[in-house]
Amino acid sequence: MSVSVPVVASGVPGSAADGVVWEVDDDTFAAAVLRSPVPVLIDFQADWCPPCRMMRPILRQVASELAGRLRVVEVDVDASPRTALAYGVLAMPTMVVVRDGQAVATLVGARSCRRLLDDIADHLAEQP
Repeated sequence: MSVSVPVVASGVPGSAADGVVWEVDDDTFAAAVLRSPVPVLIDFQADWCPPCRMMRPILRQVASELAGRLRVVEVDVDASPRTALAYGVLAMPTMVVVRDGQAVATLVGARSCRRLLDDIADHLAEQP
C-alpha cells in the first residue's frame, strides 16, 4: 500500500522533513518561518503571476530534494500584504532565505531548479 503525500499543504509545518511546500499567511508566518529549526525558503507569489506559476513545480522539487535541510513555504502577496511589505517585496516571484529568524538571501525572478539550488546552497542546514 502506498501513501500519497500532498505537494502543497496549509497551516504550520510540523517538520522540515516532510518535503512539501507549505502555504503560510500573515497569521501563520512567524510559527512556520521565524521559529523554524531549519532554514526556510519563502516564495512570495501571486496566482495571477505567470513566472510564479512556473516556479511551483521547481519549488516542489526543491522541497522534496532538500527535505530535512530546508523548509519551503509560499506566501500569497495579495492575501498576506503585511508579510510581503515586511520583506520589501516589489516584484514576483521574490524568494527569501531565512535562517535563525533572519533573512540571509533574497532572490528575485524565476530561475531553473539547478540555479535555485546553487543560489541557496550556502544557506542549507547540515545533512540530517
